[in-house]
Amino acid sequence: MAVGNGKEKLLARLQELHIQFETYDHPAVLTVEAQAKYVGHLGGALSKNLFLKDKKHRYYVVSALSGTNVDLKVMSQRLGLGKGGLRMAPEEALQEILQVPLGCVTPFALINESARAVSFLLDQGFKAHEHCFFHPLSNEMTISINTPDLDKFLDSIGRKPAYVDLEANPTVGKDQPPDLAFLVPSETPTFVSAPEKVTLTQVADNNRTKMEKTLGKPEVDNSLRSGLSKIDVKKVTGTNVGELIDDIINKACSLLINESVQVNKDSQDQSRIKVETIVDKVSRKIRPDLENSAIMLKNAAYTEGFHAGVRCAVDRGIQSLPSRR
Repeated sequence: MAVGNGKEKLLARLQELHIQFETYDHPAVLTVEAQAKYVGHLGGALSKNLFLKDKKHRYYVVSALSGTNVDLKVMSQRLGLGKGGLRMAPEEALQEILQVPLGCVTPFALINESARAVSFLLDQGFKAHEHCFFHPLSNEMTISINTPDLDKFLDSIGRKPAYVDLEANPTVGKDQPPDLAFLVPSETPTFVSAPEKVTLTQVADNNRTKMEKTLGKPEVDNSLRSGLSKIDVKKVTGTNVGELIDDIINKACSLLINESVQVNKDSQDQSRIKVETIVDKVSRKIRPDLENSAIMLKNAAYTEGFHAGVRCAVDRGIQSLPSRR
């Protein structure tokens, strides 16, 4: 997990901004209900915080009152993403982008530079409460803060607070555009610690030393030596998923257009224009699903390659052992 600002740095930052807050230590909690056992009696507004992503890998933090009903389908439409455009972000994105563990998503996680491209929506209901409760990058503590001071903190990190009626369900249509579309991020975050590219040869060489130390004994049976088949090791290189998808879509669309023109020889020009319009719409709709499938395939290939490298390392380690006399 990438390392961002910690609880101590955050609290020091709040003090530097002359923000008034109270701290309450308690055991680690993962739910609002568990947190309420320790601070619910203090009269502040408890919050639930969601870390979401859309199909284009753009991310959102939604901070709402614990009693606010957040309908992801409705919110997705209000953002202009369609009914199924939002989902919960995966844990690896939580750790790499917000740089906090599970149970620690709050407005304060936006202090990290890695969260610069994350959109932020605040429940307007917070303004009706004198104090609000949030975890300060650690779910072993809760801090109490009022909304003006929360706004002051957000301003200090370059965030303009966007208070939204999260339970509203306005009609979205041709004459009524999505009311929250302006909150859709204009870019996707860059992962802080992108995985280092390695080759299977490197994996094999690194493991060979380990195998020679642990298996380098004459007692190893020759049947084990001959029972492993040798694997050709090839370099694993990264694939640009976007370029791959573009290539697939372009080839498929080209074939579709050409076939349609052949069928409609009497009105080729008019037919081609209609088909190209349809193809453009279809390609834009299927692209996100193709990207997800390609990424899954790519990850699966990396996993298989890693296992192949380990098998190769074991084989090479065993073959280097002296034969039993």
